[in-house]
Amino acid sequence: MSKNQYTIGLLFLIAGAVILLGKLGLFAFIGTNFWPLFVLIPGILLHVLFFGRLLPPIVLIPGAFLTINAFIFFFCIAFGWSNMHYLWPLFIFAVSIGLYEYHLFDTYHPKFPRTLAIILALVSASFFGIMLVWGWGLYLIAIAFLALGAWLVAGRKARW
Repeated sequence: MSKNQYTIGLLFLIAGAVILLGKLGLFAFIGTNFWPLFVLIPGILLHVLFFGRLLPPIVLIPGAFLTINAFIFFFCIAFGWSNMHYLWPLFIFAVSIGLYEYHLFDTYHPKFPRTLAIILALVSASFFGIMLVWGWGLYLIAIAFLALGAWLVAGRKARW
């Protein structure tokens, strides 16, 4: 058997396997459930290249952003995209983490990225708190008002 026949035979085997796996739905399953890997891998790669001293510390900002967002996407794939209603402030927090990493690992430790990271973290936390209050938090506030009112009414009867 010639070398060309062997190579062409291998290509036909690979093509047949790819077509068969595609018809069985393997690629659709991978595409719908593991696409955040295309976000996670570059984020981790940026961190690896920085810690390998191949890239400057500024790459930590997009690296952290990509990595954290990939985990948010994995969470939403596993538990439903309706959770994004509450998780969207984490996108702001991801930028905050990236800026703080830049502050920590830059040799000069610039103060502006740290200050901006703290501001963004506080903004993210406040948006997250607002989202909780707007969702089920209003029920907790209503229950607290009812409990306080009942305590005040019951306390007055006991005093009379």
